[in-house]
Amino acid sequence: MEPTDIIQEPTDIVRALWERMQARDWAGVGALLAKDAVVEWPASGERIRGRENFVRINAEYPEGWSIEVLRVLASGDEVVSEVEVPHGAAGTFRAASFWTVRDGLITRGREYWTGLGTDPSPQWRAPYVERI
Repeated sequence: MEPTDIIQEPTDIVRALWERMQARDWAGVGALLAKDAVVEWPASGERIRGRENFVRINAEYPEGWSIEVLRVLASGDEVVSEVEVPHGAAGTFRAASFWTVRDGLITRGREYWTGLGTDPSPQWRAPYVERI
């Protein structure tokens, strides 16, 4: 039985994706993705075509990271997740990810990754904001 035979709700599939990434269960990650899945990273101008490429990029990322799922929200087959990914050497990152789940598999994704505190805050906004 395939893992996705048990996991059917789109939010459960996206939660399982992050759990399997955290566990470094790369075969399990692949089982949640359509073979021809496409994931885009607009901030770096990259498009990842295919399950295998997505799995390999994540599997080969330098170790020292963990994943904390902050939220997962859905409207039908469209799922949004926000995760925090602290990395011992590289700092802490956040990702807002937009997933499309069809027939129990992730078919598309668009992820916006940023390092916490790395986007400069212009001085003119200082009177209106507080630092987090």
